[in-house]
Amino acid sequence: MKTLHNHHRQLGSTGIAVSPLGLGTVKFGRNQGVKYPSTFDLPTDAQALDLLALARELGLNLIDTAPAYGTSEIRLGTLLEGQRQDWVICTKVGEEFTDGVSSFDFSANHTRQSIQRSLKRLKTDYLDLVLVHSDGKDLDVLAQGAYAELEACQREGLIRAFGFSGKTVAGGIRALERGDCAMVTYNATEQSERPVLDYAQAHGKGILIKKALASGHLCLAGNDPITAGLRLIFNHPAVASAIIGTINPGHLKQNVTTAATVLESIAGNS
Repeated sequence: MKTLHNHHRQLGSTGIAVSPLGLGTVKFGRNQGVKYPSTFDLPTDAQALDLLALARELGLNLIDTAPAYGTSEIRLGTLLEGQRQDWVICTKVGEEFTDGVSSFDFSANHTRQSIQRSLKRLKTDYLDLVLVHSDGKDLDVLAQGAYAELEACQREGLIRAFGFSGKTVAGGIRALERGDCAMVTYNATEQSERPVLDYAQAHGKGILIKKALASGHLCLAGNDPITAGLRLIFNHPAVASAIIGTINPGHLKQNVTTAATVLESIAGNS
């Protein structure tokens, strides 16, 4: 069985090494208002524990969560008990999801409160990576207090690194001027944010990829779209990891096997 243990990558200049696939956990805590091609039930605690154990066995060490992912943070706090040292935890600030509706607050006060709440929910005294969860008005978001507050939290040791999950080229580049990392949409059907990856490569910043498989829609296409999609992503040297949001053990194994094969091929050609 192929794994990702020997394929971990540096996240920019943070000193944090991450697996080339990260486990997205929106499906651990929320099945309302999501953009996946089919409906799903939230996993039981036993199913979630089994999936996390499988992810570790397959060489994943990056978990992506957020306050906007329903009960994901709270559940992970319990599920990861005794495993904190095995995981790089990425969470977010700025977006809340209550009663099926998202709301946004990018103020310094809300950012600080959100960090403190995430620490409590995840039962940890530090967070590896915190991203601002943009509403799409990236430059306006960056002009508010969230980024400065994340810098303060980093100085205090509450977070190891910070960055931005945005939706525009201008926002991604502006965010990387001050931050450590950007989370960018980049896949076989959407590559408009490629300049953010190029900027990151030129300036030693980290890149995480969201919607790597177009929220699962890419998997519905023909001609082995997962291999082609992951090859596109991993061929860019700025990319540290692609976040894959699955709760299906079979899909996770398939994605890891495909990613390992692609990475071995890229390494062989370099």
